[in-house]
Amino acid sequence: MQLDTQAPTYFVAPNFYPTQNAGYDVEDPAKLTKVGVRGEVTVDEIDSALSLVNSAQTQWKILDAKSRATALHTLANRIENMDLTDCAILMSREMGKPYPEAIGELANCAPIFRYYAEMARDEAGKVAGTTQKGSMQFAKYEPLGVSVHIMPFNFPVLLMCWTVAASLAAGNGCVVKPAEATTLSTLEFMKAFSVLPNGLIACLPGGAEVGKALVSSTKTHAVAFTGSVAAGQAVATAAAAKMKPVVIEAGGSDPMIITAHAPIDIAAAGAVTGAFHMTGQVCTSTERMYVVDSVHDEFVSAFTAETARLRIGNGLDKSEIGPLVSKAARDKVERLIADAIAKGAKVECGGRIPPTHQTGWFYEPTILTNCTVDMALMNEECFGPVVAIIRVPDFDAAIDGANASEFGLGASIFTTSLEEAHEAHERIEAGMVWINNPLIDNDALPFGGWKNSGIGRELGRMGLDTFRRTKMVILDHKPVRHDWWYPYPDDWFLDAGGRKIS
Repeated sequence: MQLDTQAPTYFVAPNFYPTQNAGYDVEDPAKLTKVGVRGEVTVDEIDSALSLVNSAQTQWKILDAKSRATALHTLANRIENMDLTDCAILMSREMGKPYPEAIGELANCAPIFRYYAEMARDEAGKVAGTTQKGSMQFAKYEPLGVSVHIMPFNFPVLLMCWTVAASLAAGNGCVVKPAEATTLSTLEFMKAFSVLPNGLIACLPGGAEVGKALVSSTKTHAVAFTGSVAAGQAVATAAAAKMKPVVIEAGGSDPMIITAHAPIDIAAAGAVTGAFHMTGQVCTSTERMYVVDSVHDEFVSAFTAETARLRIGNGLDKSEIGPLVSKAARDKVERLIADAIAKGAKVECGGRIPPTHQTGWFYEPTILTNCTVDMALMNEECFGPVVAIIRVPDFDAAIDGANASEFGLGASIFTTSLEEAHEAHERIEAGMVWINNPLIDNDALPFGGWKNSGIGRELGRMGLDTFRRTKMVILDHKPVRHDWWYPYPDDWFLDAGGRKIS
């Protein structure tokens, strides 16, 4: 798939447009070769695109729920019937994701549009018990206007679909700001949206300045962001200044607990996926492990053996571990590991650039033991193929360690004790808890974090509510003059002595 001659573009349904800005080279993190060229929209192009989306949204919002759902089902059909091979290959080349994971990501996009198509039809408001005879009193939902979707590089299409589907179902128009690293694959996928009304959705490539312009514009009305804590805080602050609702998913440093009742072979296999899926570049990757002393050595041995089975290579090769997305990402991994080793951590496996992959931003999956709370790795999001293990005396100590973090996105536990399983989901301070099966999500359940890991929720009913506002309606079908209306009767008043005024 050769894209070196592709002109920089941006998308406003249903067409691509050339940008006025010069293109920027896109580099394959595995081979350090040129993949293609991405553009960056100008201020004028942003304003023009936002005007188109706002205009289209005025018609979309008044569409009846059944017709809107039909349009989203048509979009889902379009996604299912597209040959997404080129898009998946492009994603692998842009950011190093193994091809099976790239094509798997794309395969999960259509269902979310179907889910929200029907959710929006079903969840349209609430009729309340009346507070006054002859009055119908209810709440209804209305769209916010145009939502901004600022995307990360790791799941550039699926996470975009999560929030775009909810926003469209709620009656909004959408503007997507793709991650710089995965602009080309995002634009490739945008072809699916050509079945929607003209101008209803746009994809505007660029860096942080484009994101800032979209958040601050008076032509946008809500923001969905996935990225780092610092960037999420900046987006939330900027949106708050404009009184715009936001949903922020700001990453984490997820803990995993291995209890004395854990099935060691299953836990070791699950830990490999939890820690090293997509080279650890998942917001819910396991980065901190708390292993009960009585099973510590057995678990570490099994975990290390399972990790040794992983293959390192280009995302288009037979491999589970691809490159990190950039030099800066690998530099951070190396810094955190060096700090941990200097403070006493032991390298059980990995801890180096693979000798067979000196070109590209590769790093071996790494397990560190003898870790302590003063290590930077225990307090920062690593976002790489590294897991730090702390030996703990018992289950309670493991829970305390898991909670001793400014992050609270997800957490995992392996145990065969029903008591421990329920104790864990009750006591762990995180937005999601996985018991014996890490990293699973569900379109119908809310996804998001506690603490510095974010605010608001994606998916489920809460994900839909993020992109709509309520309106209370009081409807008296038979107009009458009520006794509490102005002016008040004279005998309602008291004098200074508490006596009725005649």
